[in-house]
Amino acid sequence: MTPRTTDGLGLVRSAFAGKPAWALVGSGALAHARADHVHTAQLEATAVNRQELRACVEDAMAALDRYGASLATTPGGAGWLHAQHVPVRRFVAEIVRKLLTLNSWEPFASAPGPLTLAPYEGLVGLRSSSSREYLAYTVTWSGIAYLLGAAAPHNPARSAQLRDRSRTGAPNTEPSPLPSNLRRQDLLALSWTSRHTATLMPVLIELARDGQKSLLLDLATDPAERCTAGSVTGIELRSAPSDLFALSGTAEGLHLPDDEHVVHIEGHSVQLARLVRLLSVLLETSGGCTQPSWRTLVRAESWLDDMLSTTRPHTVLLSNDTSPLGVLAAHAAERHGANSVHVQHGAWTADSAAWPALHSRDIIVMGDRDLALGRAWVRHPDAEVHVLGQPRFDVLAGLGHEAQRRYLEKLLTPGGLRAPHRIAVWACQPFNPDHLKSHADLLLDGLSKADGDWGLVIAPHPAQGADAYASLVKRDGEPLVAVADPRVGARGCLAGADALASAYSTCGIEAALLGVPVLEIGPPGERTLDLAGHGLATRCHDAGGVAEALSEVREARTPISQAALDAVCRWRGDSAARIARLITDRAVSATGPVNSIHHDAGASTSPQDEGASVR
Repeated sequence: MTPRTTDGLGLVRSAFAGKPAWALVGSGALAHARADHVHTAQLEATAVNRQELRACVEDAMAALDRYGASLATTPGGAGWLHAQHVPVRRFVAEIVRKLLTLNSWEPFASAPGPLTLAPYEGLVGLRSSSSREYLAYTVTWSGIAYLLGAAAPHNPARSAQLRDRSRTGAPNTEPSPLPSNLRRQDLLALSWTSRHTATLMPVLIELARDGQKSLLLDLATDPAERCTAGSVTGIELRSAPSDLFALSGTAEGLHLPDDEHVVHIEGHSVQLARLVRLLSVLLETSGGCTQPSWRTLVRAESWLDDMLSTTRPHTVLLSNDTSPLGVLAAHAAERHGANSVHVQHGAWTADSAAWPALHSRDIIVMGDRDLALGRAWVRHPDAEVHVLGQPRFDVLAGLGHEAQRRYLEKLLTPGGLRAPHRIAVWACQPFNPDHLKSHADLLLDGLSKADGDWGLVIAPHPAQGADAYASLVKRDGEPLVAVADPRVGARGCLAGADALASAYSTCGIEAALLGVPVLEIGPPGERTLDLAGHGLATRCHDAGGVAEALSEVREARTPISQAALDAVCRWRGDSAARIARLITDRAVSATGPVNSIHHDAGASTSPQDEGASVR
């Protein structure tokens, strides 16, 4: 495996007072080292046991919660660790991963000892990512040494990359005034990615048909993820204040002096005060809508409170209530007496959630298998989980196979040459570049070995830049490779494909619903949607598996049972209408009749067993 990072450091054994010790040194010094040594890049490439990783992260988060959950709180009562749980948890997972790799290296495991850090190296850095906006925070190896007790008199908290991001002028901390023309609304919906918009808009349109007025708040900071202004009567679109996500600065209360409190992680004692200090870097850096700074969250809460006080909706509609903005919105809805409704926008698996927690009152899930996960993850005391499908999939039946096939052929042969007889679409995820390359190699090698004449169209994830695949398109020889326009995406071309490949893109579910063969790719142990476990996909661990699966595409396939499809998504074409009816029925039961002029729109109340109370 190619290492995830190359920081030019190595770990070498030394001694202190006759006891084992370890020092971080420049990799050039390793060439002359006679004691046990290893490049840190080699350590980072070491696989760790995922179950052990999850268990250690749980223990660390619990210790962190007991130690410092109340160190900072918004005026509305949202604690820093609760609101920022997702980015914090991901950072803690990076720490645990590095500690586990240390233990897996035999020389260290047999002679553990303190680490001496590399002077002047930042303690918190960034991993590489193919996402346009997401900040993949990580702890450096010097940061690991610091957490384990090493003195760091000359080490800045931030790496050079993060210091550059933090050099903004004094932020305007005064809340922006609300528009003077805001009116009473029935619903307030929040979106900050294109997947949220595509999931929520069909529901808002159904509600508009029923006379319900909605205000959609666009909180996206990536231009490609913003909502497009529509012309549907009854749906109003507003954007967040222009400077809301530009706020950086000190997170008061999170800069603690050293003390005796530690959390034990597989033999390592991590100092909690130092961990909180490193986590403050995340909270003090402006990371856009996906990882807002603490100052942004405090101001966003005030802005949402003003919005809710002015519009007085009966429902707050979300497609993510787990990341910082979603947590904030769900709690704001509760304070203002509005019902909170979460519509699942992506597929779930037991280990896929960055934080297995759902905060809304009503949880709408796609398929039968999501019901148990939804029940396990809810946090609201009166929560109910409803299996109502995916509103984004209502339009699948209208996708044109022939038009999408022509698009794929023109991508692969723009000069009008003969197109490949068979075309596969790769629905990607915003992995780091090394991970993407490993999937690309697996797919391209498999395509070249498969029976028949195959080409590949790469469909970037909406959060990815197409330049992540530039080197693949320039590859010489077979098979032909092209990249779909990000505005088209996998949805815009999968109906024309002979097969769709992905690790865990929701597009795999869409392809299965349309009868397109699905390949779940990646080495053993890689996370997938487990569509193969439901008979909806073929699991391909290597190029040979890909070649075999593609070679079988020509053979007649056994029809997929409705029960297997329902397990991952109940697809009837009326999910948006069913969700809209649930929202209005809930509003009627809570506050009396709502302003409805089209009561026969959509389906009746949720079918039996689709609303499962978990009070």
